[in-house]
Amino acid sequence: MRNIFLFIRRYFNFLTFLVLQVLSLYLIVHYNRYHEAMFDNTANNITGKVNEQYNKVEYYFQLKRTNDSLIKANEVLYNKLKSNFDLPDSATRTQVDTIKIDSLTQYRKITYLHTKVVSNSVSTPSNYIVLSGDNVKKLKAGMGVADANNAVVGIITEVNGNYAVVMSLLHKDSHISGKLLKGGEVGTLSWDGKQPNILTLNNIPKSAKVAKGDTIITSGLSTTFPKGMMLGRVEEVLAETATNNFKIKFHTAANFYNLEFAYAIMNDQQEPVNKILDKLKKQQQ
Repeated sequence: MRNIFLFIRRYFNFLTFLVLQVLSLYLIVHYNRYHEAMFDNTANNITGKVNEQYNKVEYYFQLKRTNDSLIKANEVLYNKLKSNFDLPDSATRTQVDTIKIDSLTQYRKITYLHTKVVSNSVSTPSNYIVLSGDNVKKLKAGMGVADANNAVVGIITEVNGNYAVVMSLLHKDSHISGKLLKGGEVGTLSWDGKQPNILTLNNIPKSAKVAKGDTIITSGLSTTFPKGMMLGRVEEVLAETATNNFKIKFHTAANFYNLEFAYAIMNDQQEPVNKILDKLKKQQQ
C-alpha cells in the first residue's frame, strides 16, 4: 500500500494529465455528433478486425462443428432444388387476347447471401452480431438474417465497409412479428434480457389453442422475413391477469451460443414496399 502512494505521489502530474486528457476526449466525442460518428466508425472497424483475427484461430479448432453447419446449410439448399417439386401440367395453357399465360413462369423474390459470423454476444440486454465476407457489400440495413438451419437470428441495422451489424433477437428493442403454426394467431416477439435462447411471444388471445412443443414461425406480415421461417418451440404458456392474452415463452430455433455462419435475406420486394410506406407516412404528416 505504501508503494502505491509513493507511486501516485511521484507521478501525480502525469496521472493528472492522463485523467484530464481522457475526460477531454470523452467530452469532445460525447457532445459533438461529427466526432461521435467518427469514433463509432473507427471503433467498429478496429473491433471487427480484432474479432476477425481471433475468429480465424477459433475457427481452426472448430472444424468439426463448422463442417456440421455446412452440411445442414447444404441440406436446406438441396430442399430448394427444382427437382424436389412437381411441376404443373404444361400441356394446358390459357390464351387471352393473344397474350400467353404460362403457369411454369417463376420469379425469384428471395435471395440468400452467405456470410461469416465474426462477433456475437448473448449476455447483455442489447446483443449484436457482426458479419463479414464477400457478400457484405450487397447487404443493406433492414435485411433479415437466418442461421444455417434457416432459423431467424436478427435484422441488419448497419453496414460499414466489410462488416455488417445485426440486431440479435436477444435485444431489448427487437420486436418482430411471429405466429403460431397451428392456429395462425399473430403476436410480437420480445426478450426480457434474462435467459438466452428463451423469448416471449406477446398479444396472443386466450382463445388460441396452444401447448408446449407447438411451433412458432414468422408471420410474413413484413418484407424482412418470408412467411414460415422457424422462430422456435413453445416452452411455457402464461395467462396474463390484466389482459385477455397469453404470454408464451418459447425456445429459439437458432442456437445463439454457436453461430458460425449466417444467411442474409435479400427480398426484391422490400425496397419498393418501403418506398410506398414512406410516401404514405409523409402524406399523413
